[in-house]
Parts: sequence; C-alpha cells; structure tokens
Amino acid sequence: MKPGWVVLENVVQDRIGHAAFGTFAALLNFALVLASVSDLGLTQHTTKRVAAEPSFLPEYFPTVLPLRGALGVLFLGLMIGGGWLIGYRGHTLLLLAVIGLSLLLTQYAQFLRGAVQAHQHFNTDAWLSVLEKLLLFGLVLSLLPIGINLENYVGARTVAAAFTFVLLYALVTRLFGKLPWRPKCEHAGEMLRGSLPFALITLLYGMNERIDMLMVERLSSAQEAGYYAGAYRWVDAVMMYLWTVLPLFFAKFAYSLGNREEQKQLLWFGQRVATVPLLFVCAFVLFRGELLFFQYKHSSFEELQRMTWCAKLLFLNVLVHAFFAIYSTLLTSTNYERPVSWLVAASIGLNIGLNFVLLPRYGAVAGALNTLICAVAISAGYLWLVQFRAKIAVPWGWLVRLLVVFVLLCGGWYALQTWAALPWLIESVMAGLLFAGLLFAAGVVRVQELKSLLKRKQAAP
Repeated sequence: MKPGWVVLENVVQDRIGHAAFGTFAALLNFALVLASVSDLGLTQHTTKRVAAEPSFLPEYFPTVLPLRGALGVLFLGLMIGGGWLIGYRGHTLLLLAVIGLSLLLTQYAQFLRGAVQAHQHFNTDAWLSVLEKLLLFGLVLSLLPIGINLENYVGARTVAAAFTFVLLYALVTRLFGKLPWRPKCEHAGEMLRGSLPFALITLLYGMNERIDMLMVERLSSAQEAGYYAGAYRWVDAVMMYLWTVLPLFFAKFAYSLGNREEQKQLLWFGQRVATVPLLFVCAFVLFRGELLFFQYKHSSFEELQRMTWCAKLLFLNVLVHAFFAIYSTLLTSTNYERPVSWLVAASIGLNIGLNFVLLPRYGAVAGALNTLICAVAISAGYLWLVQFRAKIAVPWGWLVRLLVVFVLLCGGWYALQTWAALPWLIESVMAGLLFAGLLFAAGVVRVQELKSLLKRKQAAP
C-alpha cells in the first residue's frame, strides 16, 4: 500500500496546491503529536496484559474502554485549544478538529486491534491493518475525476477512519462478547500508572518526527510547508525499510541481554543489513532527486527545485539513520531507554532552537537542514552510549568501509553525469553495477557469505 499511497498523495498535492497541502500537513502533524499519546500508553500496556493474563479482558475492559474514550475526547479538546493558542482560527481550526477526530478514531481502532493481536487472530489483524488505507485509497481516487480540494480530502480521511472504527468495534464485540462499560477508579488508576512510561517515550519520538512540518508552516508559510511535505513523503516511504528491519534486531538484542559478545556480533551483522540498501537510494536522490516529483504538473521550475533541495537534505538525514539507527535499537532493547529518551529530548530542543533562528528566513530548506543537524548530533550520542555505557564494541571498520563505498559511489555517479550524459535509467543501472562491485571490493558483501546463504536456502525444506 505504501508506494501506491505515496504516488496518489503526490497527485493530491499537485491538484490542491502546495499552500493548501502545506496547511493540511501542518494540521495533521500537530494532531499526530497529540494523538500519538492520546491513550497515555494504554494500547501497549493493554496488549501486553491481555496476552499475559487471560482473565484481564473481562475484568478490566469495562474500565479500559470508557477510559480510552474519555482520553480521546480530552485530547480532542487539547488539540483544538492548542491550535487556537498557536494561531489557528475559523475554518482552519475546524479542519484541525476534523483531522483530530479522524486520528483519534484511528487510534481507538488500533487500541481495539491490540485485543485481536493478543488473542492471536493475526490474519484478521493483518486485514484490519490495511482496511482503512484501502478504503481511503478508493475514496480519494473517486474524488479525482470530480475535483478534489482540501475539504473533501479531509472528509474522505474522516469517513475512512469512522467506517474502520465502527467495523472493528463490531468485530471485537463478536469475537469477545459485548463488554459492558462499568469503570472502576482503582482499575483506571492501575492502568494509567502502568501505561505512562510508554506515553513519555511515544511523545518524545512523535515530537522529534513531526515538529518540523508544523514549525515550517507557522514560522515561514503554508507554501513552504507544502514543499517540505512533498519531499518528506518520500523519506517516510523509504524509512519503512528501517522500521521493518530494526524491530527484528530489537527482539534479537533483547533475547541476548547479558551476552555482550553475542550482542556485538548481532550489531556488526545488523550494521550491514540496515545500511547497505539505503546507500544506493540516498545516492540516487542526491544525483537524480528531481525525478521524485515527476507528477507535479502544476508546479513551476523554481518550486520543483525547492522540493528537490529539501529531498536531498532529508535523504542525507536518511543516510545518517541508515548508519546509526541500529544503535538506538540496541540501546532501547537493553535497558538504556532513559538515556536514549534524554538524547531524543535534547535533539528536540536543538531542532526547535534552530527552527526559530533559520525557518523565518530560509523556509523549508532550513527545516530539512535542521533535521539533518539533529540526526548527526543524536547519532553521536548513540555511539557514545554504546561504546562507553553499554560497553559493546562499535564496528568502526564496517562504518569506514560503508562510508568509503558511499563516497566512491557518489564519485562514480558524478563522473557519469559529468562526462557520459546518459539517460537517467541507463545512468542509474550503471551506477548500480558500480555499487555492487564496490560492495564486493570493500568486503562489505563476501562471496563466501552468499554461497553459505544459498546452501542454507537449498537445505531448507
């Protein structure tokens, strides 16, 4: 779904305009920061309890269901009040309320899915996870021929969220029986005390990822926020690779807790798995970033150039994450959540400070640059914690080899553009062949490892 949605959202932004979409992106990200903690960690805590204690569902859900609903109403009020405080009025404030409502319905649906997951209904959960996006995809496609604007786009998102919520609530009732709403204060207090640590971490990470879009719109303009949103959409899609791979290493790091040698081997292996595929993607954007915006038929050359510069800076941020995000995974899986949280908080503070200084003058490009600076700073903190607090050897040799491969790839790509003047597809294929050769030449990928992997696959039943 993700690639299709990126393409479709590009069309939406092209049709409604950069300023309108920038306003939507800012409102959405403001709402996302609050919606991400609207349950104060109840979803994670409840899923954990339901999976571990069969008696939890009938005993606690009569309290948890209304508690979750009350928190949703409270946070919707906080969203609207917060929007008013930062300057939204009238029609824009109404849009924020509608966007906030749809997000809170989605969050409540994810909370209900926790019960489905905990009872091992994984196939059902898999269908539910894509239902809302499939429905929204269809609704947006149906709007394109008749004319899409900001209002009916927001309306389509709300309809999809509401339908999915009603369907999921009916399904949970069918699977587990009708659960009465009889809240008990002692149960509510117990659940909130257990869930608040999850809420703090979620808030920090949510702010770290979402604050830039809002600040670009507030401190520069909605138009600049639209440029940033157009570039960031591709970053979000590519980063799905890391968010798919890293949880696997999270589980393995946690399983090997107390065995530093095993953790070191996992880290050294994971360094290559996390980094290698993204090296080529980042190089492609640095040299052919303008191709990401081929769908923008109503944008000027200057607007496309601005989005391209944002994309290049943001993909340097992806490159930093490709090298160092696995260190955060190692730390959070081995009881170093608190120092990681402090690092994230410091990064947020640095980002906000830089935004106040640079955004009014340089707009979206400054937002992308500030994100890169903060990524470099927090990654240095991760390395220090792994080396000196966790006492696990950082694979400096692999880091140097991977960096050399990337630099040589960029040098080769520059030479192709400067002297060969090839069509972009042939140029990219040749750069890909160069990249593969560099990986083998630097020993990042080894023939013996590939032979061993092929033998294991052939031996598997």
